[in-house]
Order: sequence, then structure tokens, then C-alpha cells
Amino acid sequence: MKKIILILICVVFTNCEKVVDIDLPTSAPKLIIDAGFEVFFNEIPVTTNMVVKLRLSTDFFDDAIPTVTNATVFLTNLSDGTVFNFSDGNADGNYESNTPFIPEDNVAYELTVIHNSETYKATTTKTKTVPFTQVSQGESTLFSGNEIELEVAFSDNGTQDDYYLFDFTKNNYFTLEDRFFNGSDYNFSFFYLEEDNIELPSTVTVKISGITKDFFTYFRLLIDQSGQGGGGPFQTVPSSLLGNIVNETNDANFPLGYFRISEVDTFSIDLVEKTTN
Repeated sequence: MKKIILILICVVFTNCEKVVDIDLPTSAPKLIIDAGFEVFFNEIPVTTNMVVKLRLSTDFFDDAIPTVTNATVFLTNLSDGTVFNFSDGNADGNYESNTPFIPEDNVAYELTVIHNSETYKATTTKTKTVPFTQVSQGESTLFSGNEIELEVAFSDNGTQDDYYLFDFTKNNYFTLEDRFFNGSDYNFSFFYLEEDNIELPSTVTVKISGITKDFFTYFRLLIDQSGQGGGGPFQTVPSSLLGNIVNETNDANFPLGYFRISEVDTFSIDLVEKTTN
């Protein structure tokens, strides 16, 4: 349990100070499961990044986030029963598949995590996306004049409602739905701010991921609670944000985090100093 020590300075005729100990409430740590699988569909050959990150939640003022290295993790293809085991070879709480594979289209996969004799499960299918048509550096700025503009363009798939997650590095994320441009070409500008500390020239890699409507809502709430610099689900947030993973052993001990499988396209761009006239 953390304590805050307040020093009160009183000025009347003399200075006085008083130390007040305030007990802050603590809660039992919860298992955090970050299972965001990426399928780089636009690469030849197609590659994947499939890591299940397991951590424990901490009190608000704790700096260290405990890792979980003693769990059992596996993935089941629900169409044919194939099981893919994951292991934490580096003992850092990051579990990787022992048998790399490419998730299939329209196939449900069930993630199972067993920790402290409790079983956590979630099911999802791969969400498709579209590739970038262009990513380029622009010349526009916002307020200080030192922002760096990226101009992003892609063509939306008009056969379905689509939701996107953009990762611009430096913990800069942006979610987008195609409500107003379904089936159309779309472009927008993203700005790196001074606090992003990008030294020019520099190379950044941006990502576009296909996500479900539920994850779109979840991630927007996550950003609202933790801020852009939050670093994802492992940042302590003001309230317990529930994802799509359930504790089948003990409902009351629900986990935090999310399980998703996303198609991803990437684009690397060299950022340079702005031209001057």
C-alpha cells in the first residue's frame, strides 16, 4: 500500500509544517493478456507476429509492471482442432508460438491461458484490411510550426463496414471507421508533435490494421483512459476496462486485455527536414 506524505506550510507569524499519512486503497492484481496477432498479408511471403504478453496489474503509483512467466498458453483452430502451443523462452512474459503458422480466413481461433489454476479464454477470427496506397511527408504544420505531417491514403473495401487501427510509432495510435467513406478512396494527415522527439532525418514505419467494431470501441476507451503515451493495455488506467477475454474458472477474477487477429500493412518512410524558400 502506497502512502502520500503531505507537507503543509502555514504562514502566520512563523512557519509550521505537518506530516499527514494518507492510506491509498489497493486491489488484488489482475492478469493482463495482450494478444494482438498481426498477419502481414502484403509481404512475400506472408509473415506473422504472434505474441501473447502476460502481465499483472499494479497500483497506480507503482512503476514496475510484473511479468507472468509460469502460465500455460495455447491456441486452438476451432475448425479442425489443431492446437498451437506457446512458450516463454526468454522468461520475460512474452509467449510465442512453438510452430509458426498463418491464421486462415473465416476460421475461428480460441486462445487459452491457464494461470494460478484458473482458465482464461477468448475466441476471434482474422480481420482483413487494405493496403496503403500512399504515405508521404507533407509540408503543413499545426501550432508551433515544428510539427511533422504525414499524408496517408488508402482505398476502403465497399463490401463491408470496416474499422482500422493506425500505428504511427512513438505510442501514437489512431482509430478510424469507414462510416462516411465506405468503398471510397480516403486520405488524411497525421502530425508528429514536438514531444514525440523525432530527430530529422529519421525513418518511421506506420501500420494499418483491420479491427472489429468491438475492438474499435475498446481501444478508443483505452486511449481515452490512458492517453496516447499510455503504451497500450499494460499502462495502469483509471478503471478496469474489460476486453473479450473471460475467466471460465472464476467470473469475479476477470482479466484485462484483448485477443485479436489482424491483417496488417506497413509502410516505411524517410522523414527529412522541411524545405525552405
